[in-house]
Amino acid sequence: MTPLVVLLCIIAMGLAIGRLSLLGISFGTSAILFVALLAGHLGWTIPDGFGTLGLALFVYCVGIAAGPTFFRGLASHGKVMASLGAMIVVTGVAVTWGCAKLLDLPGDLAGGLMAGAMTSTPALGAISESVEDPAAVAVGFGVAYPVGIIAVVLFVQLAFKWNSPESIAPAAAGSDSDARQGTSIQRRLVEVVNPGIVGKRPSQVEVLSDSRCQISRVLVDSRWTPTPPDYGFAIGDRVMLLGEYSEVARVAETLGVLHEGEDAVLDADRERKTVVVTSPEIYGHTLKSLKLRSRYGVTVARIRRYEIEFVPSSQTRILFGDRLTLVGESANLSRIASIVGHRPRTLNETDLLSVVLGIVAGIFIGNATLDLSGVSISLGIAGGPLIVGLLLGHFRKIGPVRGAFPAAAMLLMTEGGLALFLADAGIKAGENVGPVLAEHGATLVIAATAIVGMPLLAGFGLAKFVFRLSFLQTLGATCGGMTSTPGLAVLTGATESSQPVTSYVAAYPVALVLITLLGPLLVKLLSWI
Repeated sequence: MTPLVVLLCIIAMGLAIGRLSLLGISFGTSAILFVALLAGHLGWTIPDGFGTLGLALFVYCVGIAAGPTFFRGLASHGKVMASLGAMIVVTGVAVTWGCAKLLDLPGDLAGGLMAGAMTSTPALGAISESVEDPAAVAVGFGVAYPVGIIAVVLFVQLAFKWNSPESIAPAAAGSDSDARQGTSIQRRLVEVVNPGIVGKRPSQVEVLSDSRCQISRVLVDSRWTPTPPDYGFAIGDRVMLLGEYSEVARVAETLGVLHEGEDAVLDADRERKTVVVTSPEIYGHTLKSLKLRSRYGVTVARIRRYEIEFVPSSQTRILFGDRLTLVGESANLSRIASIVGHRPRTLNETDLLSVVLGIVAGIFIGNATLDLSGVSISLGIAGGPLIVGLLLGHFRKIGPVRGAFPAAAMLLMTEGGLALFLADAGIKAGENVGPVLAEHGATLVIAATAIVGMPLLAGFGLAKFVFRLSFLQTLGATCGGMTSTPGLAVLTGATESSQPVTSYVAAYPVALVLITLLGPLLVKLLSWI
């Protein structure tokens, strides 16, 4: 077979095997590595260059995806989870160092073991790119990756078995914990009875202006109409309040009487529209400063950002690429669409020029070297695109380069880049897998177990006894610090609470970025000392 056909066959077989599930555990795209190791051992080859391109594309997309939560996690209430994720990674690096010294393991092999034990394919790419011969890195990853998956999954299952049902049960619907984590958006009918707000516009009522709730419609002559630009509250008015559970109850108490269980018939087709923000007249400004209702007669009922939908407050700042759900009369909706910058294809189109420019900028940054006391340090093909991706993912747009792409395009680029890289890494390591395993044997499994076990226990202990997190928050943050998606899957399947996912999302990006940057540094330090 030609090298190109071999490449495609390796990817196809790996993806097919990755879909197989045993006791709820599957390898996903990473199964390509194991198929490629066998193909390389049999002497097959693939075209040159595809692995480097796949690595750059993969880590760039990882940065784009992690950027929105990475910097916000460091600066917000999620910094406890972010700190925990960083501590778990640092513990893993320290344990890997100790194993390498005690067991006399080469730096590249130890780096591969760490990447596999922490189930981090970005770290595998970064370490492989930083060494002269990446074969040992791939072998170490191949040995440790199954250990990393199985260990975290078993740990989560045992933790559930040993803890009391009270600690596992989800929080009550009205609790502060649930309110912070955002229950589903609700629509409620409220009758105005408070004389203190009569004649005031919604933006002039403090509790409504400062909350994530919107008055999207008003009942006029038995018809629910979009809130008029000059609407002022009057006794007996019936308004439609949109927001999250805790916010709706608080605002409704100020306005008047909340009517539970009443349904409203809406003309949603003609009076609601989803638009994508691409105009500089809109993004970068708060809803309060834009005054969209008074100027254009439309209400921003919802915003979808980073695949999360929420009801905005007046202080919410609109970002490039936000998807706004607008409510208004059809004529007003048509007028505002061109001002926001919406084009029908924007929802699904991918700016390939931005992808190319972003990766090129990342490669240039990665190739730049910094000399410290005669030692040259660079981010490499993995680190450079990762940093650029993080910045673009956070700011959404820098100059002409966009950092927001449709979810389907992001998934295709991420998985496609990873598939190319894993196939290339496995092929190159395949011919050496036999000698490496023969030389080190069971030592590799022992080291992998230590590298995954000690950070896992340390993270769980810190979360529970130092940070005093709840049981579900502890497990979620620990899985995030271990970058273990299979562990999170087991966790979410065992509880209906959103706590584990929220904790995982706060810890995961920090852990992912940190291990990708520290992995190559660890290998270099092991080679120097």
